Amino acid sequence: MKTLIIGLASIILVGLITGMFVYENRDEVKLPQYQIDTEEPENNPNATTQTEPQQEDLWPVDGEEISYSLQNEELHITYDKGKSWVTVPVEKDKLFAGEYNGNKQSLIDTSYILTEKRAAFLYAEGANWESQTVGIVYSEDQGKTWEETIVTDSFPALRYRKVDFLNDQFAYVILSGGRTMSQEGTQPYLSNDGGKTWTQTNTPETTRLVSDGAFINEKTGFLSYGTINPEQPDLYITEDAGESWEMASFQMPKKYEAVFVTAEMPVKEEDHLAVLVNQGPNGDYLGGKVKGKFISKDNGKTWEFSEEVQPSEEQ
Repeated sequence: MKTLIIGLASIILVGLITGMFVYENRDEVKLPQYQIDTEEPENNPNATTQTEPQQEDLWPVDGEEISYSLQNEELHITYDKGKSWVTVPVEKDKLFAGEYNGNKQSLIDTSYILTEKRAAFLYAEGANWESQTVGIVYSEDQGKTWEETIVTDSFPALRYRKVDFLNDQFAYVILSGGRTMSQEGTQPYLSNDGGKTWTQTNTPETTRLVSDGAFINEKTGFLSYGTINPEQPDLYITEDAGESWEMASFQMPKKYEAVFVTAEMPVKEEDHLAVLVNQGPNGDYLGGKVKGKFISKDNGKTWEFSEEVQPSEEQ
């Protein structure tokens, strides 16, 4: 028995000695080494750099020779169908400030002018929704230089907006905003010095939602109201540059009562004015697209029916 115990002890001792020998002579497995880079990114070729968002190639929004693009979150204009571009110095979001629900892929129709002689863009800015500054950024040399002018420094939540220049000196801006249910305020502004300064005019005594507005010369202007369930044309005229307004009168044939209900903007035709009156948002007469043409021979105060106008006949 004693011999057996001594034998087992010897085996265990030899095993321990052998194990210690193997451990001491094993190949050390090296763990991966991680280096903390402390150099500045521009001096360290191994550093991960944050890349800028990829810029899209610009394309004219409508393919026209004189056009614009809102790609890359900026407004650019072109005068050669996209071969070269000029960046307009205004933030894109300011062009859509106020009551706007579109996709910002194209400008609001009447909020800008882009011609060979003039580029002008209405914008609004300010943290206070109820009192924003409305201005125009414009260029008269195809974007080589830009000017900025303030139309009003306090206007509530823009909805409708329109700017136009009738000549080098006379221009108008029409704004509406502060809508509550189906009521809002509408305000025309006039400029007689090429858009450098603007003067607020008086307004018609109505708070309906404006559908369109325009001046046809320095004295005569129109505002058309009624966008929700209109029942008849609601057109106001001024002949003294907005000092006073009166409602125009339409001699509507019985056949067209409650059919032609929303007046568009009058235009000069030979020795008289003409206006198209459309069927409003709910019209269904002959498909809803036919309009009534009315003629005025007293500068827009009264209007007589002339003819139906098919969509394909509009100029």
